[in-house]
Amino acid sequence: MHKYSVVDIFAGPGGLAEGFSRVQHPDGSRPFRVVLSIEKDPTAHATLRLRSFLRQFESPPDEYYDFINGNCDEPNWSELYPPEWDKGVEEAWLMELGQEDPSLRLDNRLDEIRAEGQDRVILIGGPPCQAYSLVGRARNAGKAGYVPSEDGRHFLYQEYIRILDRLRPVAFVMENVKGLLSSSVDGRARIVEQVLSDLSGDRSEGEKYRLLAIASKATGQIELDAEGPDARDFLVRAEEFGIPQARHRVIIVGVREDVAEAIGPDLLSVRMEGVEKPAAVRDVLGSMPPMRSGLSKSSDGPTEWRSALLTAIDAITSVGRGKLGAHDDLLREKAKFYRANVAGLNTLPPRRGEGIGIASECPAELREWLIDPKLVTLPNNETRGHMPGDLARYFFASLSAELSGKSPTAGMFPQELAPSHKSWASGKFADRFRVQVWDNPSTTITCHISKDGHYFIHPDPLQCRSLTVREAARLQTFPDNYFFMGTRTAQYIQVGNAVPPLLARKIGDTLLTMLRGAGGEVTEAPKDGKPKTADLVDAA
Repeated sequence: MHKYSVVDIFAGPGGLAEGFSRVQHPDGSRPFRVVLSIEKDPTAHATLRLRSFLRQFESPPDEYYDFINGNCDEPNWSELYPPEWDKGVEEAWLMELGQEDPSLRLDNRLDEIRAEGQDRVILIGGPPCQAYSLVGRARNAGKAGYVPSEDGRHFLYQEYIRILDRLRPVAFVMENVKGLLSSSVDGRARIVEQVLSDLSGDRSEGEKYRLLAIASKATGQIELDAEGPDARDFLVRAEEFGIPQARHRVIIVGVREDVAEAIGPDLLSVRMEGVEKPAAVRDVLGSMPPMRSGLSKSSDGPTEWRSALLTAIDAITSVGRGKLGAHDDLLREKAKFYRANVAGLNTLPPRRGEGIGIASECPAELREWLIDPKLVTLPNNETRGHMPGDLARYFFASLSAELSGKSPTAGMFPQELAPSHKSWASGKFADRFRVQVWDNPSTTITCHISKDGHYFIHPDPLQCRSLTVREAARLQTFPDNYFFMGTRTAQYIQVGNAVPPLLARKIGDTLLTMLRGAGGEVTEAPKDGKPKTADLVDAA
């Protein structure tokens, strides 16, 4: 059965491609074949290339499991599996779109893909989001001499449009941050309006595309205004579709006009299976092996960590009464209980996780997506170090969240625990220390997790730390066997910038169902050498 060829641009570590590549027919065959992924960051590209290599196998080779289970260093894949490695290298390109002249190699490759795929091509990806994100815009506004119209990141979507015009895929998926909905340049019209116009083909040349917004089956199809789509219809809330994270992103699906006409209005929609109850942090992190935080800027070891944590707990129990909010007395008693627990431990948790672990309450679909039975330990799962002074804040924040069910704001912290930040009492950073609460989806995993971890505090007070790369990856729904290359900082950035792979797979599932909608009943003559539309949808 023919496979649609998938081109993934601005790919990051490959979240979108991972999801699409895992879509399956009932007979187990996979209709989407990733043929090109492009990423500019060398470390993210290394992760992408490794995953592209692994996709050449029905399942990863034994040597890969030896590596990620910690039994050996990474093998030389090009020597072990030359053909598969060469295919992975051919698929994953290190390239900065918009910088290299596309006529040098990219345009030729796009033309080859279109010809080889007999027009059965899907384009996926999302331009870099820093210039659109709310945090990014605030940071840019503080830069002396910053001129938005000169920031090329605002216009990298035009490279997406250029590739869309060149490739002329049957469908595309474009993802970006929520801030795209309100971003403008020099006070002019919102960028999103120009993006939607360009994607739909309101330009002198290029194919026309029908833009579709994703909705849950429970809410039904989103009716787009006859005058054009409302930009906010394209906002997707990941937690509504079983992702254990409140990640809100703009996702635009486009179907080429001739294909859309063949599918017909009754089936032309992107309705995904929603969930009655969102997946929560506890579902994916609750039974993972406990780990202790590390200590930075001081000696680090189990003995030193125990001493630092006891000191941190003592700081909580010794502050003045009435400064711990509504749970004042209960929090003190609980802190004393935890102190006795820490003091009595014969063996302290390690900094690297040992084993796998997933909560019994984890929804079956999410569990099956994450877990790999060939793993005996989790890769990318080592804690970072924290300054001893932050341990008291982490302990207070996580214990307060345990009792109240929500992360405390700055005003709830005892004065004795206030950090020496000028903005601490300004109200601008009220959630500077944010706990990911057990029974809720996590907040959005962003690349800021690479900085200090204060916004991503683990909910277990006794672990007294921020999330590991693997924990963040689980909240992002990367399978446990997905290995991230580079330093820990680089790994955090990759995870934070990615599209949740399980969400991507669900989009791919729905797109495939929609492409099959014409059922082979349309028998139009070929257009400009293209296969009949029936051939396109029948191939699905």
